[in-house]
Amino acid sequence: MDDDAGVPAAARLIRDFVNTVEPQIDHETLTSPDHLRDWFVERQLMPVGTQLGPADLDLALTVREGLRAVLLGHAGHPADAGALDRLNQTLAGLPVTLRFADDGHRLVTAAGTPLGPAVAGLVDAVRRAAEDGTWARLKVCARDTCRWAYYDSSRNQARRWCSMAGCGNYIKMKRAYAVRTGRTPPV
Repeated sequence: MDDDAGVPAAARLIRDFVNTVEPQIDHETLTSPDHLRDWFVERQLMPVGTQLGPADLDLALTVREGLRAVLLGHAGHPADAGALDRLNQTLAGLPVTLRFADDGHRLVTAAGTPLGPAVAGLVDAVRRAAEDGTWARLKVCARDTCRWAYYDSSRNQARRWCSMAGCGNYIKMKRAYAVRTGRTPPV
């Protein structure tokens, strides 16, 4: 739903992680610890052969939905306070530390859990996106049934939908119909 050419790698990683579930069609990509591991291995956030369990999957889904809540706030909507609290509690249990190298710095895990390096990679992606000014451009679709994460590349950063042709058109048609019939327009 988005052109990847202009999306920085850190922002793309966060967006893609949030989009491992598509609420509109109820499609979950991370259905097992093995699928979670494979997703992180493909993005070089976890070594091949890492063994994850159901608790790791639950933790990763908590991080994902917490990030979705943050991106909802970026889009100008009230964020789910419960999801933010769960995200903060989860991240407190998986501390990260700053590591310097000859090519710069990054956040790495300070926890000895199998999921630690992957979560540290996501947190480092948030740091990089904040540093390069792209963090606030990550948003979720304003359509309640969609909530697909996207990168707002518009000049004024006022984009509201994952796709103008899909969700944007749907919402605008619903509003126009509501105005014509005297009903309350949807959000």
